[in-house]
Formats: sequence, C-alpha cells, structure tokens
Amino acid sequence: MGFIFSKSMNESMKNQKEFMLMNARLQLERQLIMQSEMRERQMAMQIAWSREFLKYFGTFFGLAAISLTAGAIKKKKPAFLVPIVPLSFILTYQYDLGYGTLLERMKGEAEDILETEKSKLQLPRGMITFESIEKARKEQSRFFIDK
Repeated sequence: MGFIFSKSMNESMKNQKEFMLMNARLQLERQLIMQSEMRERQMAMQIAWSREFLKYFGTFFGLAAISLTAGAIKKKKPAFLVPIVPLSFILTYQYDLGYGTLLERMKGEAEDILETEKSKLQLPRGMITFESIEKARKEQSRFFIDK
C-alpha cells in the first residue's frame, strides 16, 4: 500500500516539477518579449523625436542660412557665413539619425564592441551578487533584523 502511494506521489511531484519548469520558461519568454517590445518602442520614440527635431531645426537652419547669406552679401563680409558650417553638421547628423543609416551603423559598431572588446564592458568589482546587495542593504538599513 505504501509503495503504491509513494509511486503516485513521485509521479505527482514529477508532473508538478515539469509544470513549474514550463511556467518558468513561459514567464522568462514573456519577460524577454516584453523587454524587446519596450526597447523597440523606446527606439521608435527616439527616431520620432529626431525627425520632429529635424523639422524645427531644418526651418531654423534655412532661415539662418538665408539671413546670414543676405547679411554677407549686403555687408560684403563673408564672415557672416561661418555659422552655417557648424549648423550644417548638426542638420546632417539629425537627418542621418532620423532618416539615414546612423542607427544601423551604431548597431554594427555596438555588435563589434560586444564581440571584440568584451573587457571594456566589465563592471568594476565584477558582477553584482545577492551577497553584495544584502551587504549594502544591511549597511544602509537602520532597522535591520538579522534572522
């Protein structure tokens, strides 16, 4: 009788263990998908911000370029055209970020860093551990009760 009960109990525990493992995998998969979705949304917002900024900055650049060119012609001083150079770099960067290939180039560079320069990504003092967090928590807590 005990053997039958034990066998049934072992089978039940095995099924429970498999169920828990499946749930853990499912939860991890959902978390990874959620993190990916959040990252994609943040990147989309960054690109949208860049495109919106480009509209305003492009308008400013156009007006500034026309005004500075007119001033340079009217006053016969080509020095008025100098501010157009740095402003054009900013305009080009924003255009490349919003509509160009800057993000793809940055992604490629990041992948290269991950593959070839792993040592530059290491945290000081190594990976954070539960023990280090607990130690810091105990040092900061005035109401710590050790159990």
